[in-house]
Amino acid sequence: MDQRFTDDNPRGLYFLADLVNAVQDGTGATPAGVEAVMEAHGGPPLRLTETTAEDVRKAAAVIAGILDLDDESGAAEAINALLDQYPARPRLVRVPEHRWSLRATAPHDADPARWLLSTAALALALWLGERGYCAWGRCAAPGCGRYFIDTGRRTPQRYCSTRCGTRVRVAAHRDRSR
Repeated sequence: MDQRFTDDNPRGLYFLADLVNAVQDGTGATPAGVEAVMEAHGGPPLRLTETTAEDVRKAAAVIAGILDLDDESGAAEAINALLDQYPARPRLVRVPEHRWSLRATAPHDADPARWLLSTAALALALWLGERGYCAWGRCAAPGCGRYFIDTGRRTPQRYCSTRCGTRVRVAAHRDRSR
């Protein structure tokens, strides 16, 4: 089982980071690509048109703008603006094989982008409130730039994966050895 989906990890935030990354790298540029990311994270079963997929891609860009923030006050202001514009209707939902989860629900006639922004606002607000700092970021490895959610307990995370972190450390070691 993917470690990200166990007990206390912020599943909804991984969904946001994965969606933004998929849109950014092109795999989520099609309606089927966006649907696949949503399905992989237990999101609602959506059938997107090219128009609704474009709206979701625009929403992902708004979320990326927040994930680019490292200032708590600025992030809180941006998240509050999202909560004002796309109020979350939180509900406890039993996720199969997992604990109860607090999820944003949307009216049945709500479009996918509105649902996404409502979900993002709730998830980011809860995470910022729990952590007290922007526990997310963009990979510092040259040429990467993928977004990640920082679940570390000690030092702030700088890389999206151990692979990127190792690549940077090995390159720095090689540079020092020359």
